[in-house]
Amino acid sequence: MDISLFSTNKEANFLQQYSNQIKINGLAAIDMQSTNQPQNSHTSTSRSSGSSEPCPAGTKWASRLLMECARAVSEKDSSKINHLLWMLNELASPYGDCEQKLASYFLQALFCKATDSGLRCYKTLTSVAEKSHSFDSARKLILKFQEVSPWTTFGHVASNGAILEALDGETKLHIIDISNTLCTQWPTLLESLATRNDETPHLKLTVVVTANIVKSVMKEIGQRMEKFARLMGVPFEINVISGLNNLGELTKEDLGVQEDEAIAVNCIGALRRIEVEERGAVIRMFQSLRPRVVTVVEEEADLFSSSVNHDFVKCFEECLRFYTLYFDMLEESFVPTSNERLMLERECSRSIVRVLGCDHHDHDDKNGGGECERRERGSQWSERLKEAFSPFGFSDDVVDDVKALLKRYRAGWALVLPPQGEDIDQTGVYLTWKEEPVVWASIWKPSN
Repeated sequence: MDISLFSTNKEANFLQQYSNQIKINGLAAIDMQSTNQPQNSHTSTSRSSGSSEPCPAGTKWASRLLMECARAVSEKDSSKINHLLWMLNELASPYGDCEQKLASYFLQALFCKATDSGLRCYKTLTSVAEKSHSFDSARKLILKFQEVSPWTTFGHVASNGAILEALDGETKLHIIDISNTLCTQWPTLLESLATRNDETPHLKLTVVVTANIVKSVMKEIGQRMEKFARLMGVPFEINVISGLNNLGELTKEDLGVQEDEAIAVNCIGALRRIEVEERGAVIRMFQSLRPRVVTVVEEEADLFSSSVNHDFVKCFEECLRFYTLYFDMLEESFVPTSNERLMLERECSRSIVRVLGCDHHDHDDKNGGGECERRERGSQWSERLKEAFSPFGFSDDVVDDVKALLKRYRAGWALVLPPQGEDIDQTGVYLTWKEEPVVWASIWKPSN
C-alpha cells in the first residue's frame, strides 16, 4: 500500500458534505445524465426497501449491494442506481464496522462514476490531505502501521536482504529508491552495512518521489537519514529527485549514475504508479542502468486487465475483493478507536475514487488526475519484467529473515511461494493474509 496521503477532520467534513450531496442533489444529477433510461415502478423500490435494515453481525451485505449498484451504473439504469445509492447511504458509515466502511468508501466512488464527478472529488480529497500533512503525522502513522502489520515491512525486509547480498563486497553503492515510503526502509540497511566485516562501503541513496505530499517532507527526512548514517559510521549521501509529474518522465541522466558504482533499483509500490503505456519504457530505462539487482514489491491485485477491456463491473469486483481483505486486516490489527486506522482507510478512499470514479482520460497528470493506480498481479509483472531482466530467487537466509519478521505479528500472516497452478516461470514470494495473497516481492537481475 502506498501510504503517502493522510487525513484530518477537514477531510471528514468534506466526506460528510459529499454524503449530504448524495442525499440532496446526487439522485437528481444521476437522473439528468440518464434521461433516456426507462424508469422502474415503485413496486420494486418498496420491495427492496423492506430488506434495507442493517444486516446481522458477520453478514457480508456490503459486497452484495455494492456489486448490484456497480452493475446498475454500468448499465446506466437510473432508477436502480437511485434506489441502491439511497440504500447504501442509509447503511454506510466511515466510523462503523468493516462492512459499513466498505459501503461508505465504495459508495463515494459509485456516486462519482454515476455523476462523472470523480476527477473533481479526487482533486478535492487530495488537496485537503496535502494541506494538513506534516512530517510528524506521517512518521507516526507509518511507524504505527509497521508496528501492527507486516504489509510494508515484508517488502522492506525481503528487498533489503536481496540488495545486501547482491552488493556484497562492493565499496561504492548506489541505491535508487522509487517509492513513497519516506525512507523507512533504509535505517535497518544502514545498520547492516555498519556491521559488515569488511570495509564499510560508501552509500549513495537517490530517492525518486512524485507525490506532492511526500515532496513536502523529504528535506527533513534527508537530514534525519544523514544524521543516522553518521551515527552508524556509514559514508552516506542522499539525493532527492522531486521535479517529476510522473515516473514516466524519469531518465537515466536524472539519476546521476557513475561508472564505478554498484547499482540497485528498489521499487516498492512504484510500478503501479506508472501509466500503463509507459511501463515497458521505464523497465527498459532500468535495464540501461546496468544494475546488479532490481527489487520489485507490489500489492497483489489485477486492476489492469479490466481497465483495458473497459469492463467496469469486473474492475469494481476486483477492487472490492482487494480492499475487503485490506479493511479486514486493518480491523483486526488496530483498535476500533485508532486514529491511524482511520487515516489509512481514508487514504484507501482516495485510491478507490481514483480507480473507479475517474474515467480513463482523467488518469493523466495534465488533467491533474494524479498518478496511475492500475495494479497488476505478480504473474503479470513477471511477464513485463522478463523482457529486460531474469528472475532470481530469494536466498534461504532472506526467507528466514522474512519468516522471523512475521512471527512478530498476530496470527493470519504467512509467507508462501507462488500458488500451485501458476506459471512455473513465475518468480517471487507472497505475503498472505488469511491464506489470500496480498503483497508480492521479487528479485530481478540483468539477462546475460
